Amino acid sequence: MREYNLIGTDKKSLGMLKNFFFKNKDAKDSKEQDERHALAVILISVARSDWEYTLIEASRIDSILQKRFSITGEEAQKIRHLAEELEEQATDLVRFTKIVKKFVPLEQRTDIIEVLWEVVLTDGVRDDGENSLLRMLGPLLGVTDREIAFSRQKVNKT
Repeated sequence: MREYNLIGTDKKSLGMLKNFFFKNKDAKDSKEQDERHALAVILISVARSDWEYTLIEASRIDSILQKRFSITGEEAQKIRHLAEELEEQATDLVRFTKIVKKFVPLEQRTDIIEVLWEVVLTDGVRDDGENSLLRMLGPLLGVTDREIAFSRQKVNKT
């Protein structure tokens, strides 16, 4: 007897169909996940920009995610682990900054720059690569060089 495999009956296809038909119901969760992962990817990229991604920086990223999104430490770690994989595969950060810009109003984007500086300064050393990346990310997020400098000074004081 011959078996037929119907197209679209595998788990991936069924998941895609479910997302299509129940898209509106899960849209809020999806948007939150997009924003969380996008910010986490950017944070990880900043942490890795000095070629030393330490446990202290990973812990700091978890803490930032917990505070910003009111989630548990375990949830923050899951987001960070996925974001580490996404960051390794990414060719640039433009798509992630676009997602952050979509969810974070312009007047609150300096808060994003501040958490980026927190990651940079976590290891106590400000590297040229980190400085360059922050200067590049500012305009991608719609933040001026002046606001970037003020954000760094604010984080330095705390």
